[in-house]
Amino acid sequence: MDIAAWLTSLGLSQYAPAFRDNDIDLAVLSSLTAEDLIAIGVTPVGHRRKLLNAIAALAMKPEELPSADQRAELDATPAEGRVSASPSAEPPSPRAERRQLTIMFVDLVSSTELSQRLDPEDMREVIFGYQRAVSREIARYDGRVAKLMGDGVLAYFGWPRAHEDDAERAVRAGLAAASATAGLTAADGKALSARVGIATGLVVVGDLIGEGTAQEEAVLGDTPNLAARLQALAEPGSVVVAEATQRLVDGLFVAADLGNRQLKGFATSVRSWRIIGEAAAESRFAARHSVLMPLVGREAELAFLLKLWHRATSGEGQAVLLSGEAGIGKSRLIVALAEQLGPEPHAELRFFCSPYHVNSALHPLIAQLERAAGFVSDDSADRRLDKLKTLLGRVGTNVEETLPLLAALLSIDAPGRYLPLKLPAPTMRARTLAALVRLVETAAVSSPVLVLIEDAHWIDPTTAEWLGMLIEHLAELPALLIVTARPEFAPRLEALSHVTVLPLRRLEEDQSAAIVERVAGGKKLPSEIADRILANTEGVPLFVEELTRTVVDSGLLVEAGDRYVLNGPLPSLAIPSTLQDSLMARLDRLAAVKETAQISACIGRVFNHRLLVAISDVSQDQLNDALQQLEQAELVFRSGPAPEATYTFKHALVRDTAYHSLLKSRRQHIHGRIAAALEAEFADIAETEPETVAQHYTLAGRASQAVPWWLKSGQRALRSFSHHEAAAHFAKGLELVASLPASEDRLRQQLSLQTAMGSALIPAKGWGDPEVLNAFSRARTLAERLGDKAQLFAALRGESSCRTISGDLRAAETLEHVR
Repeated sequence: MDIAAWLTSLGLSQYAPAFRDNDIDLAVLSSLTAEDLIAIGVTPVGHRRKLLNAIAALAMKPEELPSADQRAELDATPAEGRVSASPSAEPPSPRAERRQLTIMFVDLVSSTELSQRLDPEDMREVIFGYQRAVSREIARYDGRVAKLMGDGVLAYFGWPRAHEDDAERAVRAGLAAASATAGLTAADGKALSARVGIATGLVVVGDLIGEGTAQEEAVLGDTPNLAARLQALAEPGSVVVAEATQRLVDGLFVAADLGNRQLKGFATSVRSWRIIGEAAAESRFAARHSVLMPLVGREAELAFLLKLWHRATSGEGQAVLLSGEAGIGKSRLIVALAEQLGPEPHAELRFFCSPYHVNSALHPLIAQLERAAGFVSDDSADRRLDKLKTLLGRVGTNVEETLPLLAALLSIDAPGRYLPLKLPAPTMRARTLAALVRLVETAAVSSPVLVLIEDAHWIDPTTAEWLGMLIEHLAELPALLIVTARPEFAPRLEALSHVTVLPLRRLEEDQSAAIVERVAGGKKLPSEIADRILANTEGVPLFVEELTRTVVDSGLLVEAGDRYVLNGPLPSLAIPSTLQDSLMARLDRLAAVKETAQISACIGRVFNHRLLVAISDVSQDQLNDALQQLEQAELVFRSGPAPEATYTFKHALVRDTAYHSLLKSRRQHIHGRIAAALEAEFADIAETEPETVAQHYTLAGRASQAVPWWLKSGQRALRSFSHHEAAAHFAKGLELVASLPASEDRLRQQLSLQTAMGSALIPAKGWGDPEVLNAFSRARTLAERLGDKAQLFAALRGESSCRTISGDLRAAETLEHVR
């Protein structure tokens, strides 16, 4: 925001030099007090009140921006006499979080020039009208207006509640905001325009900064800066998105690649795209999967659908509810069925429910009619009516009866072409629904019909009513109706004999492995990587595909003939950006108990009820209620009754998302509490699983407490002849002990670990292995520094044996003399 333009819009341009001379920029503006304003020369009480009111307005909710009639009253009210408005109707999150966020920055073009051209009061009207228009579009797509900065608007998509399609929502809101601004004019009649920049990335969000009316939720990370820089690249009226955002919306919008640009504040060049408009793909699945993987593991379901199709073509109409969680493969199975039916004569009617139209009556049917009739954006009303009439004639329905009903539904106003129906609203509604059912019935007269209704969990109530009517009429039609939906969509249809519910289960491990290999181009992945992918994705095809693609594209692997090999140490696998919003949305739907999920995630994929109670700050009743909600939402599964119950996160990736959404400092604190609780209250676990205590102390950043537990873990593994595991535990202890301050105690811990490491490596790798020799050699050096004769004897014996077996007899003899 330009401070001088903002002051001009308030009619206070005379203070611009004072603001400039005192280095008051946007970051400082929100924290100004009445005393500060007096100090820089704003002495009239009225001017101070006007400035403080305007600063307070920057933190107001979009819907609370005052109208022209309200602003006079606002200006007359002291800032200290008003109640501060929070940036959202939702209560602020009690803790900051790490999460993927899509950030949008909108800027009013040429605001400085406007402020010089217009009367200050007229400029004020322009700014408030622009802010209201942009804020409405952001709210329409469930974004959050984070800050109103005069000519700038900052918005978040994915906070405080994530959606599986936040990047798409941001782009749609950006296009709508640009369009809404273009519909505004200044007092001199000239049209306004806005630039929009959008970026997606990992941020820390939720910390409250500032005080009073200037308080706001801060977002930390590169993403806000990138969105602002991209906004500056945009042409007036256009939307520019970052590469990460473009990956998430690829296929949903037509975009022009702007190439790489060097942006201020960024060390490397940044690639960006200009959004031209929405893509023509009919379904969200088609938009995102222009290249399809072969169908895997659904042969039985496909055969069943083909069987129902053949029954339908003989006149026994069938309906199927294809149910399954997100990413399970519902749409992919439909595509496979359509491919199988391709050569057969049949008609296909496809209806797509949308998350943006859950309250838009009959939207799926309206969109299908417009596609079928061939409407284009610049068609006149007469042209649309002609196309609709042609469509109805082609289908074979009664044109004279149906045309007025559907013309009204499609908002085609062509006076004189047909007599408008003057019917009571309930009658009009009933006749319209009946006409839409007859369209399907008429289509089925000339050939069998495949009717597809996708994503019915987003169905609007009126379309749901039409669907019920269609199913009732279906039994005697040569038609197969397939409705795809997530499990939460549960209409009562099972009682009808011609309706079948077909749930899609997760894939078997070998089926998932086949997807992994196909995504990798037929090349084998290292077994440790493939095993990790299979464990984390648990048979959900979309998860398997996206995680494999992320790994292949990460640079972690190098091609070596018919396989990939690791390019370095095996790291933890990052959650694909394409899945982060979807996974976070599952947690945000249960905002009241999300913290319980996050704390549980620190314990692990499987967690114990008693341990959770021991580390939780809430009462046991509150905790039990939270766990019940998580269980009802199927985020966790319970085994056994409380208090001995154990819980398991349904998806490993959901657990990872909950875990990584915590700030590192918060994670460390929770891990510390878990380790302390295990040590003090769960002696049985500490005794049998010392590595669990060690791991939690390590993740808590408490190396001094973790080291003894790693030593215990290794010693216990040695007693059970698990030599490789023992060596790994000792190695972790040695890694941590090196980070401790120099002291005699540190040397003694290093000595114990090195000696134990040598003992573990002998059976694991053999006396002649260099690692065994190095372990005993380091132990000897430490024992000599400490003057520990017992440990020195053990180290010399081990080192001497190694050198003897490896053939270095002279060195072995020297060591024998030292002993």
